[in-house]
Amino acid sequence: MKPKTTHHASVEISRGLLRLALGGTMIAHGVRHARSLEGTAGWFGSIGFREPRLQAQLSSVVEVGAGTALICGAATPLAASAVVGTMAVAAETVHRPNGYFITSEGWEYVGFISAAAVALAAMGSGRYSLDRLLGVENRGSGLSRGLLAAGLGLGGAAIQLKTFWTRPVADASS
Repeated sequence: MKPKTTHHASVEISRGLLRLALGGTMIAHGVRHARSLEGTAGWFGSIGFREPRLQAQLSSVVEVGAGTALICGAATPLAASAVVGTMAVAAETVHRPNGYFITSEGWEYVGFISAAAVALAAMGSGRYSLDRLLGVENRGSGLSRGLLAAGLGLGGAAIQLKTFWTRPVADASS
């Protein structure tokens, strides 16, 4: 049997890699949306969002903020819930009608990102995190942290969709 310290180091490295991958992905998406704000707003409008410029601005801020928080290990269950919410909105507005596989614009990618965010919330932010430094890391069980991330994310997505989105009517000529 290998020494316990090797196992703990492996877990911390794996957790850190997951935080970097998820956080970096979210930051990249947020920066991309912010750099082409008018185009992003036009796209939001085309898929049925009211107040598309506001939606574009908020998506940029939420994606960069959640990504940064995940990388730092700050408020990890809440940051993960923002990722879940963002991905749930994307799934409903763009991807779900296209099936599972991303090659057909399906929900494979957003589902995977959401699952990884819930898993990270359940695992906790780890030894090298702001949550740990502030003494709030691993409050509650892993199950409760994962459920919190999933529940808040899905609830927030439902509110955003109900408040700002209407499924576009298919054009009969296409």
